[in-house]
Amino acid sequence: MRRRLELGKPLSGAVTLVSASAEQRRAVELLLGRRPNSGASLNVSLDELDRTLRASGAAPDGLAVAVEQLAGPVRDRSAEAASVAAAWDSAFRELDTAVADRPDLADWRSWLDTTGVVRRLVADPAAARPVLDAVARVVRRLPSTGVPLGRLAAEACGDAHALDEGRPVATLALSAARALAGRSVGSSVAGSSLAGASPPAGRRAAWAAVGVHLDELSSTVLCLGIPGNVRSPVGRMLAATQDAGEPCVLTLRQLRRHDGPILTSGRVVRLCENPVVVAAAAEELGASCPPLVCVNGRPSAAVWRLLDLLTSDGAGFAYHGDFDWGGVAIAIAVYERFGFAPWRYDAADYETAMGSAPLTGIPVSTPWDPSLRTSMVRRGARIEEELVLDDLLRDLAT
Repeated sequence: MRRRLELGKPLSGAVTLVSASAEQRRAVELLLGRRPNSGASLNVSLDELDRTLRASGAAPDGLAVAVEQLAGPVRDRSAEAASVAAAWDSAFRELDTAVADRPDLADWRSWLDTTGVVRRLVADPAAARPVLDAVARVVRRLPSTGVPLGRLAAEACGDAHALDEGRPVATLALSAARALAGRSVGSSVAGSSLAGASPPAGRRAAWAAVGVHLDELSSTVLCLGIPGNVRSPVGRMLAATQDAGEPCVLTLRQLRRHDGPILTSGRVVRLCENPVVVAAAAEELGASCPPLVCVNGRPSAAVWRLLDLLTSDGAGFAYHGDFDWGGVAIAIAVYERFGFAPWRYDAADYETAMGSAPLTGIPVSTPWDPSLRTSMVRRGARIEEELVLDDLLRDLAT
């Protein structure tokens, strides 16, 4: 009966004692003034017990009060659970506000609840609130267009080491970065150590995918056929690789130290999402390939820097990516910053492309061609760049 009260349940119905002894059966007989039913089990009606206690004067206020008199104050576990739930809701409030209009983070937010990772990292809601508030401030700045991790930590968290490996804020923020980059969030908290299971290379790649770099050498950009201005070291590298028909990998350090024009002349630069397009173009076209840059998923700080330099030289962009919601989200990030002409990346091209893999995820807008979103929702097929590679190569060849 005490457990029932603690759970907020009424003291009605019956309780049963299986295999009751003779002494127990005699006690119920004396309490209720009648012989209990025969059989191995002993049933006691709580409604009858309540009436008996009230009528006898033993417990004029009824059974519930009698239970407290005999067993001590009853905890209201339902109220306690509601209070704890309210405290956790309050702890998550700032983070929920930060992701309310972010469909690219909806699955990640649900993942926090279903896995209970926050409560495993910080057990108390009062202690969790400042952690989650800091994560919310980090999330609001993602994806970035190129910022050192320490600076992001200092500006968002007030502590330059808040995003160091092993800190609760870092673990949760890294999982958000993985979600934004279209990677599995679970690997950031897998294994025996919740606070630091991500390999260094994977951690660098996840942060780089949302424009945050741990250092200036780990953030890179892949390109092909860019006519570099030989008056600068970066320009000479681009010119040399263009002449050789080979892809070029530039680091953020090199691009940050570049000064002046990077192109010999302004022209259209084609952008693709996946390195396979660059590799195939180098193999098929070599030195005749027109300027091509790979954003490689979510653009890294190095990608943004190169696109900034190309824009300042008067270049425009033509963009192609995967026909899935993750690919569209990447395209939106590029479109909102630079604008582009779709390169076989509109509704007409989607409808004619071959592919039948199921399209999953939350639909997002396609501002360069609003009808593309409608077509993708209706058809429901995911089409990766590899499936239209021949068409892309023909375009590059002409």
